[in-house]
Amino acid sequence: MALKDAERKALTMEALRELGDDELRVELAKLREARFRLRFRAATEDITEDNPMRFRTMRRNIARIETVLRERVQQ
Repeated sequence: MALKDAERKALTMEALRELGDDELRVELAKLREARFRLRFRAATEDITEDNPMRFRTMRRNIARIETVLRERVQQ
């Protein structure tokens, strides 16, 4: 799957638009779960050795997926 590094790298809108609705919903659920786990880890331990920009990357990737899904509903 093209989104295997979605937790660490920014996704492109072109790549997201090529995927089906079901694939996007599955990836959205995975990203939300990963974001929850990362927030929990950040609250309980020091994650400075990990990339602190992962929060922003995950949040923006979630927003990109939600945007593509919303575009499809409106059409």
